[in-house]
Amino acid sequence: MTWLIYLFLRFTRCRNAASAVEFAILVPVFMVLVFGIIVFGSYLAMVHGVQQLAAEAARRSIAGLNNTERASLAAGYVGANAGSYPLLAADRLTVASATSGSNVFVVTVDYDASQSFIYALPTFVPMPPSRIERSAAIPFGGF
Repeated sequence: MTWLIYLFLRFTRCRNAASAVEFAILVPVFMVLVFGIIVFGSYLAMVHGVQQLAAEAARRSIAGLNNTERASLAAGYVGANAGSYPLLAADRLTVASATSGSNVFVVTVDYDASQSFIYALPTFVPMPPSRIERSAAIPFGGF
């Protein structure tokens, strides 16, 4: 029985593989943090791009004389400028616009992000929703 205690004490004093054990414990945590930063950083960049497109399309659409012309101006702006956002694919963007109330024009940009590279990464972290929809409203006329 004493030899068992001796082996246990000797085992607890041994530090030869301590760094390997610490590495094995910390690498999964580090990988989750790195993949989380990549996934959610990229996702937030896509959300920001969609919101910027919606806001600028709403600003551009106010120059139209009627709802049809405003919708055409908004869709034209999104189609022409979607390429300036590197994480967005122009063919996955849809634009909808309508009058809300009597004096507000609303432009909604919808993006299907399901084919984005972040959904091909290993799923160490929960994935964000693949549909991004953002709206921007702009009032007609003066004050």
